[in-house]
Amino acid sequence: MITGIKGTRFRRAAAVTVTTGAVLAAGAFGAAPAGAVTTPTIAAAGGYVMNNGTAKTLYTKAADTKRSTGSTTKIMTAKVVLAQPNLNLDAKVTIQKAYSDYVVANNASQAHLIVGDKVTVRQLLYGLMLPSGCDAAYALADKFGSGSTPAARVKSFIGKMNTTARSLGMTNTKFDSFDGIGNGNNYSTPRDLTKLASSAMKNSTFRTVVKTKSYTAKTVTKTGSTRTMAAWPNTNTLLSSYSGAIGVKTGSGPEAKYCLVFAATRNGKTIIGTVLASTSITQRATDATKLLNYGFAR
Repeated sequence: MITGIKGTRFRRAAAVTVTTGAVLAAGAFGAAPAGAVTTPTIAAAGGYVMNNGTAKTLYTKAADTKRSTGSTTKIMTAKVVLAQPNLNLDAKVTIQKAYSDYVVANNASQAHLIVGDKVTVRQLLYGLMLPSGCDAAYALADKFGSGSTPAARVKSFIGKMNTTARSLGMTNTKFDSFDGIGNGNNYSTPRDLTKLASSAMKNSTFRTVVKTKSYTAKTVTKTGSTRTMAAWPNTNTLLSSYSGAIGVKTGSGPEAKYCLVFAATRNGKTIIGTVLASTSITQRATDATKLLNYGFAR
């Protein structure tokens, strides 16, 4: 109820409110009360942010709407690998022609792994999470799935991804691929992906990998010599642009558009969140930056 304000003044104030998108709290028009923080506007179709320490929700936008996730799927790929019993990160995996053929056929992002090279599981995790290598994802799924054929092992691995999703309470998530190149049934939500990332970040190897800006792998060739691979840059630009950024994973695709699961720590407080279906590589980082700033201000 508005009282004591002339119509013209109120209309002008209302216009300013609409124009700026400011939320006017109780009290006189003008400055918001001390401590109030304006809720950000993002280009992404969906978003979710929480305080990682308390699990308190700080921001939502279509947070439970199912969307294509692109390569943010690889967070789950890494989590499933790292959850394997008696995992040996230094175990070697021989790169198969099928992995190379797969990325070429799908015009997919890749770590440019060389057929015949022996690559450690640890190196494959870097190849998975930094350049978003779908060849590395295939190698890991083939290594850690069960079955007598690559197809059976991949199916088994994706099954483990879905079992893990259910165990984490990711009720609006389904995986039908090991890398995000879905077959029509690969989806999640900003809330679910944030929940996944929060769980994955409890693993020290995962934390180390996703905060790394660049990694150079030394693999073993067919002849036993050492190959120094070209450096894998991390596709997550926040690691360089946002103070305190510690992860997590980018994603993109024709349906997914531009996605980013992000986390940062400042003064002992960690904020973690997700934006799905943003409009560009630059914009997803801008969206995430706005949400992180908002989260830290709360």
